This record gives sequence, structure tokens and C-alpha cells, in this order.
Amino acid sequence: MDYPERYELIFQAGGAEDDVVVVHLTARSGAGGYPVYEDETGIVRAEISERSEVRMLASGGHQVLGTPLLARPLGPRTAGHGTG
Repeated sequence: MDYPERYELIFQAGGAEDDVVVVHLTARSGAGGYPVYEDETGIVRAEISERSEVRMLASGGHQVLGTPLLARPLGPRTAGHGTG
């Protein structure tokens, strides 16, 4: 199955706007057999199913994992057009 190259993970924030983290496809698979995505820092990691179901994965000790409100698939990054 072909999976999107990138997703926006949207987390509810305490302020006026939600937090949005862009994650990209890696070569790894999670425990559920779905691809693992991570942000550019490698800190935010998630296993995302073909139905956009998200399982957050710890990238370090003592990490508190939040659950995103939404995982929105994105197309491939286009050169010269930033990260969005």
C-alpha cells in the first residue's frame, strides 16, 4: 500500500491556536505494522494507519505523549515552497 509522504499532526493547545507538527515517512514500521512518521527533530514519532489512526511513539525517556486531534495527509514537499 502507498502511504502519504507527510502528515500534519494537529494537537489541541491551551492558547488560541492548535499546535501543528509536520511528520514525514520513515523506513520503519511500528508494532501494528503501519509506517512510522517523525518530525525533522526526530522527537515527535507516530505510527499512522491507512485510516489516519495515530499511535504516538516515545523517542526518549520520561516523554509525555499527547494524542493529536487529527492527522491530515499532505503531499510531497516541493522544493522552494517551505515545509507546508
